[in-house]
Amino acid sequence: MKNILFLILWATPLLAFTQNAKGLANKPPLGWNSYDSYGVYLHEKAAFENLEAFAQKLKPFGYEYFVIDGMWYGEYKLVPGTIYPAEREATVINIDSFGRVEPGSFYFPNGLKPLINKAHELGIKFGLHMMRGIPRQAVKKNLPVYGTEFRAKDIADTTSICSWNSQFYGVDMNKPGAQEYYNGLYKKLADWGVDFIKVDDVVPFPKEVVAIGKAIKNCGREIVYSLSPGDNTNLKDLPYYKQAQMLRITGDIWDNQSSIDRSFDAWKIWQGMATPGFWPDLDMVPFGKLQLMHLEKYGIRLSGRGFMRTSEFTQEQMRTFITQRALAASPVMISGDLPTIDDYSLALITNKDMLECNQNGNSSILVKEENGMELWLTYLPEKQIKGWAGYFNRTQKNISVTISKKELKLVSSYNSELEKEYTNDFTIKDIWNNKEYRISDGQLTFTIASGDVLFIRFEEVLH
Repeated sequence: MKNILFLILWATPLLAFTQNAKGLANKPPLGWNSYDSYGVYLHEKAAFENLEAFAQKLKPFGYEYFVIDGMWYGEYKLVPGTIYPAEREATVINIDSFGRVEPGSFYFPNGLKPLINKAHELGIKFGLHMMRGIPRQAVKKNLPVYGTEFRAKDIADTTSICSWNSQFYGVDMNKPGAQEYYNGLYKKLADWGVDFIKVDDVVPFPKEVVAIGKAIKNCGREIVYSLSPGDNTNLKDLPYYKQAQMLRITGDIWDNQSSIDRSFDAWKIWQGMATPGFWPDLDMVPFGKLQLMHLEKYGIRLSGRGFMRTSEFTQEQMRTFITQRALAASPVMISGDLPTIDDYSLALITNKDMLECNQNGNSSILVKEENGMELWLTYLPEKQIKGWAGYFNRTQKNISVTISKKELKLVSSYNSELEKEYTNDFTIKDIWNNKEYRISDGQLTFTIASGDVLFIRFEEVLH
């Protein structure tokens, strides 16, 4: 057992806390985000189609957040005669007289209000992606800051520019009017009826993390606050991050093996840190059709990875990917096109056992790592031992694992009341193969294919 005692002792207070905390995002948020399927080029027709599909395919399973990703305020140049973008980043964005973003007039000619209203009619919560800072157009025009005597040039930090989006400057939080700018911006979104806000390019800027958190907290509406991106997170900034309910802990994740590997790396750093109201986020789920606005025939390099395609994950990789999110208690944000999603992808993301594990909210810990196999374990803190485990095969060949009562008794170390000699049997459910077993004094042996996972639910049988 690699560092098992340390990990268990370290994680136990956090796990205990998760059973008592109340508030916003008390469980890992479940939803859909448009980025992997539409990049930053989602348009009104596709938005409504995905919203209807969300209501039919995801909402019955507890998914609740429908989120439009970046640049919904872009005034894009288009490939002539089409709706497809001819530029990676909109040269012009739509802003109001106070420098606050507005929906783009071509992709959202009716604004966002009809879409927000429809989402709420369907019992779905609506979310938007936002960038840190103030639009450079607002600074160039030196527009007034809403509700103050200050102007855009008074608060902008023109040296602070996102490396992958040049439309915004950072806000200098030492300047009068800076907090008021964020207050006015997020009050506007709250008045629209927004329920979820993903703020990008903000993780490395703790002062703005806090300022946006204050603005959201005081906007008059309950809004889930999500921080992005995750490739520059630092544990020392955890108190700042906890202004939000979600924290991206990886860079952009896509449908390739390197994304799965990076998810494991981030998970190891942040294991055990999920609590109600704060969820380390392994990024979106790229299942189904992706990059629908990126047609190879136009040869234009757009935001995201590659051109229009169906997810390139194998089924083994898909099972590993979604099991990571279940055991890590990560938010689950589906990001493929919902109207066309395939049956296998849909079965994985709506699997009852996967969702029960995820929504339990206890982030698993790594209890064994040997010969390319990783065992991650989480449990329900009750006198009866039960929980979930993932045996991940990270090798290039098939491997065999054995499961016995002795191994499952590891869970007893979480709780001194459970430290006893066990005589009871255990039931084991192989989740992805939908098979159930019972362990008495023997053991079960499973073969796990290269890159695949054995995902089990275990439960002590009380006599």
